Amino acid sequence: MPIDLKELAAPLDAAAVSRLLPHRPRLLALGEPTHGEDALLRLRNALFRRLVEEHGYRTITLETDCLAGLLVDAYVTSGTGTLDAALEHGFSHGWGASAANRDLVRWMRAYNARAEEEGRPAADRLRFAGFDGPLEITHAASPRPCLTALHAHLAAHLDPALLPCSAEELDALLGEDDRWTEPAAMTDPARSCGRSAEAARLRLLADDLTALLDQQEPHLRAAAPPGERETVRLHARTATGLLRYHRAMAGPSPARMSRLCAQRDLMMAENLLALTARGPVLAHAQNAHFQRPKSAMRMWQGPVEWWSAGALVSARLGEEYAFLATALGTLRHQGVDTPPPDTVEGLLYARLPGESHLVDARRLAAVLGDPPPAPRTSAWFGYAPLDPAHLPHLDGLVLLKDVPES
Repeated sequence: MPIDLKELAAPLDAAAVSRLLPHRPRLLALGEPTHGEDALLRLRNALFRRLVEEHGYRTITLETDCLAGLLVDAYVTSGTGTLDAALEHGFSHGWGASAANRDLVRWMRAYNARAEEEGRPAADRLRFAGFDGPLEITHAASPRPCLTALHAHLAAHLDPALLPCSAEELDALLGEDDRWTEPAAMTDPARSCGRSAEAARLRLLADDLTALLDQQEPHLRAAAPPGERETVRLHARTATGLLRYHRAMAGPSPARMSRLCAQRDLMMAENLLALTARGPVLAHAQNAHFQRPKSAMRMWQGPVEWWSAGALVSARLGEEYAFLATALGTLRHQGVDTPPPDTVEGLLYARLPGESHLVDARRLAAVLGDPPPAPRTSAWFGYAPLDPAHLPHLDGLVLLKDVPES
């Protein structure tokens, strides 16, 4: 007797998400199986709007540079700068060029402007954040911006004798930014400055400065407003994380790429956990950054394994973390055609009418049984098909049947 998959699915909207989950999570993660497709981002935008209007969400965080994202947040919350500047300078990976990201930022600013006019409290305003480190595929950023901002904050509020170094010493140790952002260092550890004497000293200073931030919390809490304290905590996390990343980049170990992937996702996880202090958060990134099982892939150095940001956050938050993975039917303009019928995508594609669905992933896994269906293959490297073995670890599965060309 054929499986009636329609009993496990509903049209995707905030109400369907609410019915699927036992309670509102502190962090709701929506994954995507590929980057650069505005149809996926428009789906994200629509879900966020409903979550804001119907379920009290006020923060969205994306897989983009956490420091650059401060520019977008400033525009969204107070109108600082312009929309074009926020998109050009506030997104990494070139994602400010996306029409869907432009729509998201414009809508958030309009929402907050109305809130200001109506005199609603600041807690009702929408917030934007990046949760990725300041990292690109070819390089990592200099720790200069975050280290100098951390030092300046402490110097402005504390006795200079308490600081472990002067601003001048910090500047001399940091040197030219080009030495940190050398693209060749990603594949050649010898080109990285991450294990230089200066980098080792900076790691100790970053630890000392962060410790001072903790030690002086009562005084600093009284001396600085909450937004400033939140930002300096972000700078402290990023400084420490970047210096760890640069050290791993300079390492000769066969596990070098595993360490780099693990450090990136650790930085992501720390930022996500910090954001949950604001209230419920919608996070959006590639599926692999949110999955609970251990991540694995093959790179030029061989197999790489690490725990994703989602796995780390789930270990801390438990049921307060929920993950909705997204799978696709077709992406024809990228060479992804109708999925084979013996895959999860193929079963859902053939039996679910309409365009987008939210599927109860755990019930689907139970119905399909063991062994699970075959993994789907793709001719396009940028598209990551669903691993059927992950179904029991998902809180929900979003299917977008046919993705049009953006």
